[in-house]
Amino acid sequence: MLHFPSRRTIAATTALITAVPLALTAGGSVASGGTTRAPATPSAVVADWERTSIRTIYTENASAVPVGVLYLGFTSLAMYNAAKLADRWHGSPAAAAAVAAHDVLEEYFPNSAAALDRDLTTSLRAITDVRAKQVGMHFGDRVASRLIRSREHDGRNDASIVYSKKDAPGVWQPAPGGAMLAPWIGFVDPLVLHRPIRANGPDPITSFEYALDYQEVKTAGALTGADRTDHQTDTALFFNSNSAIMVGEGLLRYLDAHPLSLLEAARLFAVMHAAMTDAVITCWRLKYDAGFWRPFQAIHGADTDGNPATIADPNWAPLIPNPSYSDYVSGHGCLTSPATQAIRRTLGEGTSLSLHSYSTNADRVYPNLTTIEYDAFHARIWGGLHFRDAVEDAYAIGHQAADLVLGKLR
Repeated sequence: MLHFPSRRTIAATTALITAVPLALTAGGSVASGGTTRAPATPSAVVADWERTSIRTIYTENASAVPVGVLYLGFTSLAMYNAAKLADRWHGSPAAAAAVAAHDVLEEYFPNSAAALDRDLTTSLRAITDVRAKQVGMHFGDRVASRLIRSREHDGRNDASIVYSKKDAPGVWQPAPGGAMLAPWIGFVDPLVLHRPIRANGPDPITSFEYALDYQEVKTAGALTGADRTDHQTDTALFFNSNSAIMVGEGLLRYLDAHPLSLLEAARLFAVMHAAMTDAVITCWRLKYDAGFWRPFQAIHGADTDGNPATIADPNWAPLIPNPSYSDYVSGHGCLTSPATQAIRRTLGEGTSLSLHSYSTNADRVYPNLTTIEYDAFHARIWGGLHFRDAVEDAYAIGHQAADLVLGKLR
């Protein structure tokens, strides 16, 4: 026998459903936040809550990019698991997904509770089968509660973890008076994968391979005097944007025109965001443990690296300002690659995405996923932020994370 929830969110939502009038679009679909969209598809509730997640995590609460990814993972995984359970018990997967997303986001972002409650009202009002809705709400609440409990004491926000390494050739150091951004991320319990993904570490600074990467980024990634085309400069600046939002919103636009079933859409976002979560945890542990210097430090200090093929330039600066964490491995790569791989494995290589950059306020349409990866990959070199080895290994980590998570979330 099912026991329905008594949580405040469910009670409050039931009251709001009765009390709050909702404006319908011309096509009869409910529009969140006063905007309109096409008539609802079966997976519209998943898309709505993915957009709500981005808004809540990044717009309203200004989470740092890698920190916010953890909560995208929590939310999308909860939505998928709740929708699966509701479907198995003849409840409404839409109600389950909406309640699960609402409860997870409200737990971690209580300042957004009022907006989240309004969004939940909108989602539930569109579901007319009362019994199916109640069953779905039950499973949404149950799955969210279980996920929240499972993430207690998981290593998030552990202030005792501080990056500190002795200054030496090859070792990244934060700016004077600064610190590594959120070093604790590398010590957080994985979301889906039980073991961290292995990488072989940065190339030794005395190696030939390192010298090749050094010369490439020194030449192509400089702020001034770079051997870089205008298109490469534009690409570096275009991809200097939150890749979790960029690819996620591109996928949402694609699904608006090519809808999936609710469970298919929920699984795709769960795989994508869970893989991104576990990849970024691996990435941040490598940044913490390897602590490999960024190109600008390497180029300034090349006379100390013991490599005869590198020549120092104390005036060199990257096209894009350096973030406050080390080179190896690329965080951007550890977010972009699991996202594109999850989409590739689910929808196919030929999936065309329209991407928007909040850094340049420009849009680009990419005909397939490899072209996205090519530009995003090289953007970090053309921007002067990473050695090629750091980006290559990040993409290997991200692809493997997506493949492994895809096999686990069935």
